[in-house]
Amino acid sequence: MQSSTYAIALGSNRRGRHGGPVAEVRAAIAALEGVVAVSPIIASAPLGPSIRRFANAAVLLESPLAPPAMLARLKAIERAFGRRRGARWGARVIDLDIVLWSGGSWGTAALTVPHIAFRERGFVLDPLRTIAPDWRDPVTGLSIRQLHARLHKRAPLG
Repeated sequence: MQSSTYAIALGSNRRGRHGGPVAEVRAAIAALEGVVAVSPIIASAPLGPSIRRFANAAVLLESPLAPPAMLARLKAIERAFGRRRGARWGARVIDLDIVLWSGGSWGTAALTVPHIAFRERGFVLDPLRTIAPDWRDPVTGLSIRQLHARLHKRAPLG
């Protein structure tokens, strides 16, 4: 079976059995199979009601799994880390999301690739730009570098 490349976003803002959020992200990276590139871990402000800052990173991994099977693998890791479904954008031990897939787009009721909101999220684009700056979004045709620049473009004065 042919291997695909996935861009996976990782985030944590709650202690778990591996330690604080940075340790949880590192442990999740170690739990992933086929990792070929790892971004630096960054700190970011929370979205929504959570008050805890996040540790975020991105990885590229090679896998023969199709997107639904990759999603199932990521959800199994989240459960193993103690993640429970709760409030949207609430505190979490670990969050693993498929951002991009080398096969292009994938859409079902359970999974949309590319990730629906990644273009507006600095905590995804900032680390992803360090490991995949030239990867093109199959929807917009823009590279990660271009999406990052758009997101961080300063508004004109006046």
